[in-house]
Amino acid sequence: MKIERVKCWLVEGSKYNWTLVKVFTDEGLTGIGEATNWPGSPMVLAACEHVAKVVEGEDATRIDYIWTKLYRDMNYLGRAGPLMGAISAIDIALWDIAGKRAGMPVYDLLGGGYRKKIQLYANYWFLGGDGSPESYAQQAREMAAQGFTACKFDPCAHVNYRYGDDLSDNGSLSEAQKQLALDRLLAVSGALGPSFPIAVETHALLNAPTAVEMAHRIAAKGINCMWYEEPAGPEFPDAIAEIKRQIPLPVCVGERLHSRYMCRPILDLHAADFLMPDVTRCGGISELKKIATLCECYNVPIAPHNPNGPISTIASAHVMAAVPNFFRQEFMMMDVPWRDTVLDKPLPVNDGYFHLSDAHGLGFDLVEAELERHPGVVTPRPGFYI
Repeated sequence: MKIERVKCWLVEGSKYNWTLVKVFTDEGLTGIGEATNWPGSPMVLAACEHVAKVVEGEDATRIDYIWTKLYRDMNYLGRAGPLMGAISAIDIALWDIAGKRAGMPVYDLLGGGYRKKIQLYANYWFLGGDGSPESYAQQAREMAAQGFTACKFDPCAHVNYRYGDDLSDNGSLSEAQKQLALDRLLAVSGALGPSFPIAVETHALLNAPTAVEMAHRIAAKGINCMWYEEPAGPEFPDAIAEIKRQIPLPVCVGERLHSRYMCRPILDLHAADFLMPDVTRCGGISELKKIATLCECYNVPIAPHNPNGPISTIASAHVMAAVPNFFRQEFMMMDVPWRDTVLDKPLPVNDGYFHLSDAHGLGFDLVEAELERHPGVVTPRPGFYI
């Protein structure tokens, strides 16, 4: 079964573009994939369009071969970034095709399901507020009312996850900024109750002493912290391990670890209590499954990063159905209204769970006309990461 062509789209999301693909074969079967990453989504799209030409004519059933060939041939460009996004998108689409060809859902092809209800935690539930502790608390109550039983947010930011134009503070926080972060956390914790876990995001925007100090101050407030996320960047696995040893909170990293090769140093150093690889960045379904298996060897639960488009949610759920060490999967609670209309049916999310069906492949298709009604944003605008 030969790959005839691949179509690629840049589609507007809530705060950044989605990069979506569809693979067509000479047997008439098609598969959908996603490569969403930012900032720099036009580079991700260009990588997908380039890789699309490379895989034309390849046998669509040779999923691992295609992954390995693309990775080995192209990693002169680096082990992460747009290239791995393109590999991820093609890989997801090929698994979709394989499931349709076999007449099975992808999770069965991966070894069968441990579960068909994938527990989610909510992110992007706070976009409607003004950043005040009170607005966080109100939105937290609205989020919990939808059935979610855990959430995540960055209390040191509001909706801006960049360093900004002034780098002179070198990842420090003023005392006022520290207190505001604690006030936000206390407000959310008070609104949700002590049994509701909160993942504390830092986006690797804090220097090590500040990250350590804030972790201790959060713990002293009695916050039910599900994990403390990215206390340092992926360049610093030893520093992450050292921070983990110094703080009383569990640590989670992985959204910027773009393959099993990048995950292994973190695991070898016992630098993380949870790992959160992203299916659109780490190499797709094939690599997410391999990373989950690698994590088993270190007794580390896996909680996929997923603030992406809808195919990312679907693909992650299929892999998480088929691994024993799944914890929770991230989900964008607030999103563009066309998240469901670009698919042939809505995402099956109810009461804080993604409900997998027995449909073949990934179980969904793209509505191309709807994709084209929402083209990606390419002109800078406030609050949007191109």
